[in-house]
Amino acid sequence: MLHDELKRYALHLPDSPGVYRFYNSEHQLIYVGKAKSIKKRVNSYFSKIAGTSRKTLRLVSEISKIEYTVSNTEFDALLLENNLIKENQPKYNILLKDDKTFPYLCIVKERFPRIISTRKYITGQGEYFGPYASVVAMKSVLELVRKLYTIRTCTFQLSASNIQQKKFKVCLEFHIGNCKGPCEALQTEEDYLYDIDHARNILKGNLSIIEKYFAEQMKLAADQLSFERAQFYKEKLTVLERFQSKSLVVNRALTDIDVITITSTDEYAYVNYMLIKEGAIIYSKTIEIKKQLSEPDNELLAFALLDFRSNARSVNTTVFSNIEVHILPDGIENVLPKIGDKKKLVSLSLKNALEMKKEREVLRAEKRSKTSEVVEILKRDLHLAHLPMVIECFDNSNFQGSEPVASMVRFVNGKPDKRNYRHYNIKTVTGPNDFESMKEIVGRRYKRLSDEEQPFPDLIVIDGGKGQLSSACEALKTLDLYGTIPIIGIAKKLEEIYYPEDVLPLHISKKSPGLLLLQQIRDEAHRFAITFHRQKRSKNQLTTTLTGFEGIGEKTVTKLLQHFKSVKKIKEASKEELEKIIGKAKASKILSNKKP
Repeated sequence: MLHDELKRYALHLPDSPGVYRFYNSEHQLIYVGKAKSIKKRVNSYFSKIAGTSRKTLRLVSEISKIEYTVSNTEFDALLLENNLIKENQPKYNILLKDDKTFPYLCIVKERFPRIISTRKYITGQGEYFGPYASVVAMKSVLELVRKLYTIRTCTFQLSASNIQQKKFKVCLEFHIGNCKGPCEALQTEEDYLYDIDHARNILKGNLSIIEKYFAEQMKLAADQLSFERAQFYKEKLTVLERFQSKSLVVNRALTDIDVITITSTDEYAYVNYMLIKEGAIIYSKTIEIKKQLSEPDNELLAFALLDFRSNARSVNTTVFSNIEVHILPDGIENVLPKIGDKKKLVSLSLKNALEMKKEREVLRAEKRSKTSEVVEILKRDLHLAHLPMVIECFDNSNFQGSEPVASMVRFVNGKPDKRNYRHYNIKTVTGPNDFESMKEIVGRRYKRLSDEEQPFPDLIVIDGGKGQLSSACEALKTLDLYGTIPIIGIAKKLEEIYYPEDVLPLHISKKSPGLLLLQQIRDEAHRFAITFHRQKRSKNQLTTTLTGFEGIGEKTVTKLLQHFKSVKKIKEASKEELEKIIGKAKASKILSNKKP
């Protein structure tokens, strides 16, 4: 669709909650959004120009197709949006990435169940608890369970027949009192499962139930003058109280609560989430979110909360936060505490988010400082009058003189500015003429910048020696730009730096960070050119191979290329695969022309 057609189409969208999806001209999903009103939200992309971020403008410029799905509520839309983003990872959506797998504790589904630690959540293996924020936190809970109860650690298959046949012998754990020997029928299954039920309460965080039980048993034993047994329960109670004193954060009456807070900058948001059980934090996580389209904090908070609750398997009905969470499922209450223990929890969560913000900003500042130092060194190495903050580098690529292409990469403050990379098809040069190709692309690049009144780079780098550099200089002379922009050539073999009209090259120390930066820029330009050339050759090979078939046009070829990526894979494709992409009739034509 054209831009005006999209605007007209948006006017007829439903005024209902739901999810909208934007696709580009290559039928790729580039953005998924949710809205209380699909019609109002989508129309806002085409009507609000003033104050709109550059990323949003770029998104709108790429939209070729709009699809939508109506939902019952805004929260249902949030769920669908979350699933679509995870499945498709559109380039303009924020992605909550996390490479780490967190530890769980699992009561294994078996006779005389064990309690094991694992990082794999396998449905049906048993009952899982967690995830825990760290291995240390998980081990402290497991250690508490093993101090209070006699849970086996062996991996024996304790079936009734195996025990009856006396296949196993008690181990050291039995002799030191950590196991009651169910492997030799010294403990009944009923007694063992009683301990497992109590351990389950600890794993759930219900420590008050266990504390109350131990206190009652201690008092009962004391009343019966069974002082040894009373001492036994007193020691258990002491172990439990020590654990609680380490984990208690606020009032134990505060239980089954989610806490989530956010702080942000123009580019990043930092979100902390905590799961509270009986005044203790049983799960905590802080993440950094890279903003894509200047999303507001309350929108990011709702998106992150959905993901956190899913990962932590939270079923809590109360959410504390520092700003209002606008989108919540039915039955969940959002509280913004002002005083007391509730406020302490929110403050603690926000402190964690602020700590990550501070840490990341310091790291970025250090990184920027190091990069600036390299740019300063490059300025000295090349004897430039100004800092080369913006560097553009050109390279040619062809295969035996065929399909000549070129690339330009742009580095800003020593870092790749990939959105401003450019590919070029050579238009005015026939055959393998690198010099004329370089003259063409340099001329085209800076004529365009001049026509559009865009700023020029601080340094132009030509991948090549004196010949390519001279051609680039001719292009600048034609545009009356020669002498206004510093330009150099870098030859591959000896890493020699050439200046216009200088006979002898400059040799920079091989250990200089300035030369390393130049090499990185040159290699990136070469990689970018080679990649484009391979793509073009592959596409042309496919086009040449297939468009000669009757009834097979460029649209069909494009579909096949997008799906299979190469001629080889198309030749290897089955009839069913081809029919799924281009239909039965065209698939038959291609199959009938395949070479045996």
